[in-house]
Amino acid sequence: MTVVNTGRSSTRTDNFLGFPRRHLLLAAGLVLVFATLLSLGAGDVEANRKSVPLILDLEAAPAIAAELLPEETVIPAWQDYQVRSGDNLSLIFQRAGLDDGDVYHVVSRAPGGRSLTRIYPGQTLSFQISEQGELQALRYQQSRLTSVIYTRVEDAYEVENLVREPERHRSFASATIKSSLFLAGKDAGMTHNTIMELANIFGGVIDFVLDPRVGDKFHVLYEELYLDGEKLGDGEILAAEFINQGKRHTAFRYIDENGKVGYYSEDGVSMRKAFLLAPVDFTRISSNFNLRRLHPIYKTTRPHRGTDYAAPRGTPVFAAGDGRVVEAGYTRANGNYVVIKHGAQFTTKYLHLHKRKVKKGSRVEQQQIIGTVGSTGAATGPHLHYEFLLNGVHRNPRTIHKKLPKARSLAQAKMPRFRDQTRSLYMQLASVRQSQLARNSEPTSPIATL
Repeated sequence: MTVVNTGRSSTRTDNFLGFPRRHLLLAAGLVLVFATLLSLGAGDVEANRKSVPLILDLEAAPAIAAELLPEETVIPAWQDYQVRSGDNLSLIFQRAGLDDGDVYHVVSRAPGGRSLTRIYPGQTLSFQISEQGELQALRYQQSRLTSVIYTRVEDAYEVENLVREPERHRSFASATIKSSLFLAGKDAGMTHNTIMELANIFGGVIDFVLDPRVGDKFHVLYEELYLDGEKLGDGEILAAEFINQGKRHTAFRYIDENGKVGYYSEDGVSMRKAFLLAPVDFTRISSNFNLRRLHPIYKTTRPHRGTDYAAPRGTPVFAAGDGRVVEAGYTRANGNYVVIKHGAQFTTKYLHLHKRKVKKGSRVEQQQIIGTVGSTGAATGPHLHYEFLLNGVHRNPRTIHKKLPKARSLAQAKMPRFRDQTRSLYMQLASVRQSQLARNSEPTSPIATL
């Protein structure tokens, strides 16, 4: 036999079939395994004939399969019950077909179960009840965003807190004041809360009773909250601009490295001043600072060392600045009153309150509600009488703010972070301003009211 070397590697086949040896070994192994299985099964055919039915009838196959598969667990559907006025937990459980024993069981054995006793109209309780009438799960929907699920496990309950995050959409509003800030904001599509928040942000630089004029403009960038395609309400104001008597004020929402939120001008100056220009959710001012004012009740010329804010009874009154309540009581002349000390130099007084919300010695923060507008004492109608004292001397609340220390500014080291966080807000606000330049051309005229 002549062998020709082609330079290629080859596999030698010494068997009569011409297949590689490893292939034959593999095939023999498979045959051996199959034969073993057949031999084992042949002896047990009779034993297994009754225990494992041979499925030849196709119509009977589903029934046979159902017998062999485990029984399916049926989960009861949720039954919803809205809390109505006058409801309590027992009444709602009764409507669901449960009794006071079920109430006691879930309240006493579920972690945090006692919170179920504090339910309010408009909230929803949902039940999963078995065919045997046993409570399997309870869902307490406190709001559209928060729910608690109590799931029964043997003789106790597991608790799961669910919190949904709304979608945040950015919205813009621009307006020119024609008669009042509220009407302008309403015409621009803003809610009452957002309009008041706008006033609160600029409350240290603008007195929204006397300062706004017809022709003033404002632009606001704020969030609207949506859930399942439906608006829930308004979120935070992100940026705003208010042009008052030709002077431009801007404010940008900023979160510092510690998570603290504040509003700052584009130069990093805090919008939060030491004192509010007006310490009340006001409608109008009925009397200004006047040392030669004829008293409306006593008909004598008495110094009027403050400002009167006429407002409906019950209107919230704010602390003008951080401080401590040094007096809170009642006199025949002042009615219900509160006096707050702000450090060593400054004191503010709030007279003729309907109700006091703070006590002597308590600490208060700026914009904290300390009382409500009333007409107690020597007052002709509901109003807040507000006084401002510097080193024990009465000063005009309208002008003293110009002499107070300047507002805190961000440190230069923090400005890069502030710029990065507010750059897009600045550009969006500028874009809104440019789009509104063709409008709002009304001339400046008398004072606009809220």
